Amino acid sequence: MSTGPELRFGRAEALAMLARYGDRSPDQVDDQIGSLELTWLIAEAEQAYGVQLDLDDDRLDAIRTVDDAVAALGAQLAAAARPDASALDGTALEGTALDGTALDGAALDGDRVDAGAAAP
Repeated sequence: MSTGPELRFGRAEALAMLARYGDRSPDQVDDQIGSLELTWLIAEAEQAYGVQLDLDDDRLDAIRTVDDAVAALGAQLAAAARPDASALDGTALEGTALDGTALDGAALDGDRVDAGAAAP
């Protein structure tokens, strides 16, 4: 995944990805997007940025336009680009468990947790 300043997911990137669905030019993409186009866009973004996006049903249902998709996917991509980041909705990203322990055994407060041991 690209984590430098070149990480950008804006309207132009979304339109270019959506244009590949149906072999059309970006200016031919309608602002309203359906569920198949959204599925395509998520898969394209995951492949392009090397991440797995995880939007809950409510967030997916709220995406009706290209701008909605840019806002939702862009926020997840930005969160994934930050080391040890967690999404605003509490979704774990980059190997941080929801209970605050990193998958390598280091708790966020700096304490180490032995593999297989219960957290204090």
